[in-house]
Amino acid sequence: MQPQSSIPNAYSVSAPYGQTDANFSGVSWPAIFAGTVAAAALSYILALLGFGLGLSAISPWENKGVSAETFGTTTIIWLAVTQIIAGCMGGYLAGRLRVKWSAVHNDEVYFRDTAHGLLVWAVSTLITVVFLSSAATSIIKGGVKAGSEMVSGAANLIANHDLPNGKISASVNSLFRSEQPSAEADNKSTEIEAGKVIVNSINNGGLSNEDKSYLGHLVAKRTGVSEAEAEKRVADVYAQTEKTMKDAEIAAKEALNKARKVAAMAALWMFVTHLCGAFFSSIAATWGGKQRDNIPVL
Repeated sequence: MQPQSSIPNAYSVSAPYGQTDANFSGVSWPAIFAGTVAAAALSYILALLGFGLGLSAISPWENKGVSAETFGTTTIIWLAVTQIIAGCMGGYLAGRLRVKWSAVHNDEVYFRDTAHGLLVWAVSTLITVVFLSSAATSIIKGGVKAGSEMVSGAANLIANHDLPNGKISASVNSLFRSEQPSAEADNKSTEIEAGKVIVNSINNGGLSNEDKSYLGHLVAKRTGVSEAEAEKRVADVYAQTEKTMKDAEIAAKEALNKARKVAAMAALWMFVTHLCGAFFSSIAATWGGKQRDNIPVL
């Protein structure tokens, strides 16, 4: 009866004469890549499942579907669950499929298994970043561009005549209201010119006396009111337009600030979910490695 140690082990790394397993690399890349593929595929299908559940839970109608806070919370939880499940699957496969180190101390085996699980998580994360980086960059650039346009849009829109039915255009149109409207063909161009004067005055810090007199003359000519009444109308519309533009700018900044906070919290929670994935992938790899080493020799 031969001792157990002399029986050939088909699952062990063979070392040349006079050397031990400790002289060779402790990384089983085939096992790591196998675990990475499994983790990436599982993450993908779980992400699809979460996407479908999320779309079914929200609704554009008021008092229908989940609230924004609930949706955000459940999204973070689902991302954490996805990282944990995919990490466990990938790490377990990497530990179970690695070679057996027959002449290595148990502490070293435990460390190598932990490293295998961590590498599975790292490689799968890098693959995800490579495939999603272009999409993420487009989203970030689009958000920054939209935010900057919102902040400066109140002045630019009226200056470029892109708000024919907006609040600012309505204020400018009110300058030329009359019980006996003029039949001139350039009425629209006069309103556009008045809008430009008002917006430029707001951007430059105030309505000058020359601009006020000029606009008053246009209003008096179009509506038939006195010069004094026309200038009073100009002053009122100027104040109303200035308030509208400031309110729009404040609303845009508040929206940007809220988006900034949401993005910051999302990034922090994504960091936590990735840490969960790394931890559970490492733990699962040690579990799979122990089961690998406990395979009986035939």
